[in-house]
Amino acid sequence: MVLRLSSLFLRTLRQDPAEAEVASHKLLVRAGYIRRAAPGIYSWLPLGLRVLGKVEAIIREEMAAIGSQEVHFPALLPREPYETTNRWTEYGDNIFTMQDRKGADYLLAPTHEEMFTLLVKDLYNSYKDLPLSLFQIQTKYRDEARPRAGLIRGREFIMKDSYSFDIDDDGLDASYEAHRRAYVRIFERLGLDVVAVAATSGAMGGSRSEEFLHPTPIGEDTYVRSSGGYAANVEAVTTVAPEEVDYSDAPEARVEDTPDTPTIETLVAAANDKFPRDDREWTAADTLKNVVLTAILPTGERRMVAVGVPGDRDIDLKRIEANIGQHLEIGGEVAMEPATEADLNKNPKLVRGYIGPGLSTSAPVLGTEGSTGLLYLVDPRVVSGTAWITGANTPGQHVFGLVAGRDFGWDGVIEAVEVREGDMAPDGSGPLETARGIELAHIFQLGRKFSTALDLKVLDQNGKLAVVTMGSYGVGVTRAVAALAEGNHDDKGLIWPRQVAPADVYLIAAGKDAEIFEAADKLAADLDSSGVEVMYDDRRRVSPGVKFSDAELIGVPTLVVVGRGLANGVVEVKDRTSGESREIPVDQAADHLRALVRS
Repeated sequence: MVLRLSSLFLRTLRQDPAEAEVASHKLLVRAGYIRRAAPGIYSWLPLGLRVLGKVEAIIREEMAAIGSQEVHFPALLPREPYETTNRWTEYGDNIFTMQDRKGADYLLAPTHEEMFTLLVKDLYNSYKDLPLSLFQIQTKYRDEARPRAGLIRGREFIMKDSYSFDIDDDGLDASYEAHRRAYVRIFERLGLDVVAVAATSGAMGGSRSEEFLHPTPIGEDTYVRSSGGYAANVEAVTTVAPEEVDYSDAPEARVEDTPDTPTIETLVAAANDKFPRDDREWTAADTLKNVVLTAILPTGERRMVAVGVPGDRDIDLKRIEANIGQHLEIGGEVAMEPATEADLNKNPKLVRGYIGPGLSTSAPVLGTEGSTGLLYLVDPRVVSGTAWITGANTPGQHVFGLVAGRDFGWDGVIEAVEVREGDMAPDGSGPLETARGIELAHIFQLGRKFSTALDLKVLDQNGKLAVVTMGSYGVGVTRAVAALAEGNHDDKGLIWPRQVAPADVYLIAAGKDAEIFEAADKLAADLDSSGVEVMYDDRRRVSPGVKFSDAELIGVPTLVVVGRGLANGVVEVKDRTSGESREIPVDQAADHLRALVRS
């Protein structure tokens, strides 16, 4: 059916929406693809649904190609399964919960691991039923504290999530690789450049995890890569720790008066002024900065943590959030923030500006009996035998030559600081460079976390019950639409790749003469009858200038103008990407366009 602009439910905008921050958000609203309903929540209009449907079709085809079967779960889910896996609590404020009229608890699904697991448990009971892969394309809900960038980070979004079920780890490896290859094909067909990077599993758990990131300066995820092929989300980068140092001949640590030195900069300046070295100057890298943070648990509890890092490095809260759970011995997502004044006031032993890990000879180590009672973690660069300048836990004093492993200890090691350009890749493949990207997909080897919690077992080859091993694989469908818009536009509007464009051809009747509209009507009908999707601007009271502006804003890849050239027996065919145009005889236009669309 020809999409006629005279009747299409569409209003384009000349100005950017006030709340829009990035190009995809601005253009999708201005061109009439989506409309804002509430912060982080959008209505999809006819043009938007056409693009969304084409993205979903590609995903469905590639999932079917690996033998995955489509199901569809409700978005409104009961509490009980999520209570069993403890995610009702672990999700904290990140989920929308509600009660029905009888007081029963429900949630709007943020993800569906529990439901997939229970469905398979209900219907399958033998290894002969496996391997199995199921998927759905469904709306998800998360109560984002700061929704931003239109479809890129919303509170309601569409995701393709699939799950594999295997009898053993070898089967899981095969299912994981099949999904990984399918994802590569999906993004190739969509025309989206992606980088597959190692990632942390976070609250999902599991032994292996990768993200597919679309490189773009407006991306929320920072990743690193080396010339030798290493690639990882910064949260998953492991530091190349230095070798331990023999400290048998190290001099004793000494406490020095260092008044008015609460910052690394003032401390280094004072150290070089009052306690100069013979071989070189002191630098920030010689100092141990002890930062007090607050972990906000899924239950809302606030728990303070101290982290010791080299003074020349800045804390990366996202990296800490990704790695803190094992140290706190809790599941679920943990939010980290600098300790507030109220937090610090609860622990008077913390001497602000002069916090140290403690001396074995004069004060207990943080995290041990009699100390501040805080969990004390250190950066991987803090290895046994390294010597530091650090706070003495006394106002106006620092300790020089405090040796790790001799004078102080720690409760654990955590990746806590920002990854820098030039840091070495952990696999030895060279220095790292950083970039930003939008996370479009995430795949996990879940293992047996959910199947154990929900008692998903089948009889194995020996007739014994075996816990099923699972994989989880997600694609952000609405994010993919946003990424396509973000990467395919110019200063005039969108430029959709043909495979996802709302139509193949955008036909403009540019003029007032009846002959122009008759010729355009005939061309539209001819193309439509042969399967070419046509958007036809048949509005009679709209100027050619407005029609051309709307065509460029909407972004169909091929523009056809039936106008003044008709008097010479030609129409204009213009490529939206390159801007190149050519005149085609009107009686050859339909064949030319069919060949162009199918090439």
